[in-house]
Amino acid sequence: MDVTTRLTWIQEQILEKLLGNTSLTLLYKSSVHQLCTLDMSKICGHQRSTMTVIHLKQAVVGVFMLEEFPILHSDKPSTCVWFSFKENNSTGMSTLLLNTQVEVNGTLLKFSSLDGLSLSVNPREYKLHLNDALIKELKLNAKPVSGYLECEIFRVDGISAVLFISCILNRYRGRLLSALRAYRPKKDLVSEVRILLVGPVGSGKSSFFNSVKSAFQGHLTRQAIVGSDETSITKQYRIYSVKDGEGGKTLPFMLCDSMGLDEREEAGLCIDDISHILKGCVPDRYQFNPCKPIKPKHPTSVTSPPLKDRIHCVAYVLNINSVNTLSAKMVAKLKEVHKDAGACGVGQVALLTNVNNCDEVLDDSFLNMTENMTSQSQVKNVQNMLNIPIANILMVSNYASERSLEPMKDVLILAALRQMLRAADDSLEDLPPEETGNLAPLESTCVFWKTISCTQWGGWDPLTQP
Repeated sequence: MDVTTRLTWIQEQILEKLLGNTSLTLLYKSSVHQLCTLDMSKICGHQRSTMTVIHLKQAVVGVFMLEEFPILHSDKPSTCVWFSFKENNSTGMSTLLLNTQVEVNGTLLKFSSLDGLSLSVNPREYKLHLNDALIKELKLNAKPVSGYLECEIFRVDGISAVLFISCILNRYRGRLLSALRAYRPKKDLVSEVRILLVGPVGSGKSSFFNSVKSAFQGHLTRQAIVGSDETSITKQYRIYSVKDGEGGKTLPFMLCDSMGLDEREEAGLCIDDISHILKGCVPDRYQFNPCKPIKPKHPTSVTSPPLKDRIHCVAYVLNINSVNTLSAKMVAKLKEVHKDAGACGVGQVALLTNVNNCDEVLDDSFLNMTENMTSQSQVKNVQNMLNIPIANILMVSNYASERSLEPMKDVLILAALRQMLRAADDSLEDLPPEETGNLAPLESTCVFWKTISCTQWGGWDPLTQP
C-alpha cells in the first residue's frame, strides 16, 4: 500500500529548500512499519543522505544526516542539521549544524553532538528524549521525555555536500545580519557605538572596514584605501558609518580607522595620540603627523567630549602570519595602547586577519572558535601579550582580490563585529554613575567643529561638505 507522510505540503517544501532544493522520499513511518530500531536500520541503511522527522503535538523536530543512515553504532561523526518548527508555523524554524555521533541499538535511535546535545527516539514506546540544552537551543516548548505522534525517515535526493554547507552558511549569515541590523547599544546611553581599529601598518584595519561594509551591501566595496606599503596608507583618522544595503538606514555602529603603528620612531601613529582618540577629542579626517602629536590646546581638540564621541571598543588588528614575530618595540606600543584603553574603561578585542583555513575557525554551531584554533601559538601569544580573553580573540579573512562575496568569510566578519559590539556594551554597562548621570542628548552635535578653519583642512569645511 502507499505510505504518505504526515508533513503538510508547505512543511515538505520548506524542508527541501532548507537543504538546497532537494527532494524527499519517505522510507519509514512508525505507524506503518515495525516498531524496532533494527528494522528501521534495514529499511533506511544504504540509502545515502536521510532525514529523521518526529511529529510532536505542537512541534516538529528532526535531524538531517549528510552521510548514510547507520546500521549500528557509527564511529565516525556525521554532518547533521538538527531542526525544529511549530506545527502550525513552519516559517520560524530553528536549525543547528552539528557534527553528530549516530547510534542505533536495540531500543533507541540516538543522536549526540560533540558538545553535549542529545536526541533519542524510542519507536517501541513512541517516546522522544531531549536534553535540556537541546530544548533551549531549538527553542522548544517540550519536556525532556515527550510522547510523539509519528516518526518518519526520508531519503534526501539531490543533495550536494558543497551546496549543503553553502546553504547552511547562507542561513547563518542571514541570521547574523538580522541580529546586527536589530542591534541597539545597551542602556541607550549612546545612539551609535564607536569601534577603534588599531594595529601595525598593513595588518588589515582598512580592509576590515571594507569587508564589513561589503557584507551589508551584498557586494564587494572598497571605500577605504588599502595597500601593502611599508608605511601606512591611512594618513587620516576616519570615522566610517555603515549602511544597510544601497541607500539603506545607517546602522548604530561606526568603525574608526587609524594610521598604522610603526616600530620606527617618528613614523606611523603617534602613541600619544591614542588617548585623545579614545576620549573622542579627534574629529573625522584629522591628518595624523607622526612627528607632532596632538596637544591639549590643539585647535581640533575638545576638552570634554560627550560619551557618544568617545571610543567604546578597541580592536587590535594583527596579521596572524606575523603576530609571533612582532618586534619588541611594536609589542611595547601595543601594550601602551592597551594601558590607555584600560584606563578609559574601553572594551577590548583582538582581530587576527589573513586566516587561510576559514572552514576550521568556528565550531559546528558557528558560535565559538574550535579547540584546534584556540590552541594555536598566535592565539596564546595575543592572549598573553594583551591580556585579552580567548572569547575576544577573533579571526577573519578580509576581502582583498576576490570578485564576489563568500559565505564563510562573511560569517567570520559578522561574528567578529558582533563580538566587538558585545565588548562595547560591556564597557557602557560598566560606566560609573557620574559618567552616565548627566549625559548630553543623543542627538546633540559636537560644537568643536566650528572652531576648525577651512585652511586647517586644506579648504575642506566639515560643516558644509561631506
